[in-house]
Amino acid sequence: MNKCTQRGHGLIEAMVSIFVVSIGFLGFAGLQVNGLASANDSLFRTKAIYLSYQMADRVRANLPAVHAGSYNSLTGTGSDPGCITTSCTLAQVAQNDFYEWSTEVAAVLPTGAGTICLTSDPSACDGAGNVYAITLSWKEKGTPHSFVTTFRP
Repeated sequence: MNKCTQRGHGLIEAMVSIFVVSIGFLGFAGLQVNGLASANDSLFRTKAIYLSYQMADRVRANLPAVHAGSYNSLTGTGSDPGCITTSCTLAQVAQNDFYEWSTEVAAVLPTGAGTICLTSDPSACDGAGNVYAITLSWKEKGTPHSFVTTFRP
């Protein structure tokens, strides 16, 4: 074979193989980014589960206030009753529970907020029934997320 007709074939083959490998690396990088995003979403969902169980335990620890209706509708950020070092009424303990919990929700979840309500339908918070619904909501990268758990004290 003539040497003039063989020039550059090896170079073209090397460029094609580098291109194919580069596409493979880009695909792998995309998988890594998706995996990290899923892990981050899972982390926030786990924190939401922990926080909802924490509030359910607080409610169960204060059953007289549950029967008095102190946990029937708690929304917003809550306020500190300022009586923990002295003596609180049952309603003030419920108010303090919600204040501490909502402060932790706001600190742990991005733009996090939580509500507690007595309901017969967890999506409505109708004030009827004998089931409490704890709803946590947060935004991650502009996407709203929520977690709802129900329990009976």
